[in-house]
Amino acid sequence: MTVAAALDLDTPYKLSQNQIDQFREQGFIKLKNVLSPEVLQHYGREITKKVFELNTMNLPMAQRNTYQKAFLQIMNLWTKSDVVKEFVFSKRLARIATELMGTRGVRMYHDQALYKEKGGGVTPWHADQYYWPLSNPNTVTAWIPLQYTPADMGPLAFAARSQHMEFGRDLEISDESEAKLQQALKDANFEYVDTPFDLGEVSYHYGWTYHRAGPNTSDKAREVMTIIYMDQDMKLIEPKNLAHKSDWKTWMPGAKVGEVVNSPLNPVMYTRE
Repeated sequence: MTVAAALDLDTPYKLSQNQIDQFREQGFIKLKNVLSPEVLQHYGREITKKVFELNTMNLPMAQRNTYQKAFLQIMNLWTKSDVVKEFVFSKRLARIATELMGTRGVRMYHDQALYKEKGGGVTPWHADQYYWPLSNPNTVTAWIPLQYTPADMGPLAFAARSQHMEFGRDLEISDESEAKLQQALKDANFEYVDTPFDLGEVSYHYGWTYHRAGPNTSDKAREVMTIIYMDQDMKLIEPKNLAHKSDWKTWMPGAKVGEVVNSPLNPVMYTRE
């Protein structure tokens, strides 16, 4: 195998109709062998380098709040490294997002590295789209572990079929969201899916699918890269909370309410031919 073949990010990943149907029904899907070990090793090295170069969280774990204990969070690495940009602009990953959602294509919302350190705490129950002032639910996050991720590392877990639940959509990620959503999801009898991630396995979940992650009790960091995609035709809505206002300013600079989000930070990542 040539180096180019081993680092391939653009050839199609074949999805079955059953997988597409499962994603739309369950609100998430975990896909095996999306990326090769060579890809994860090559690009993971640069992602990790940039995470620790750009990280500003230096408090001891005991002095952090719940959110700070959950992970080191570094955003839009694609704007800070040409190597990371190659990874984030993978046609394979963007095409999967497009086909799962059934959109004409997808744009970048933003990327973020989520590194749960050794001893890192839980990631509370939440739905990502609470933070996003976007006009429709066609948003999806690709959650990409850079290593095999067993239960003791805190893999991402999902409440299956929860993407239509209205309760909790006004809750930011917090101790409050963990407590209230844990009870609400239990009362609604949603299946809790909490399984390890194999090397090369990638999950996709809707912006309104509720999810969480356990603590990292292993002896090494859980290294994860994520890419958030939105419908190519997504429009900006009038902000409904402070998070919406912040996201508009930070991730969609210059976008206008009621118009397609088409700022320099929101390029089209894949369009169907």
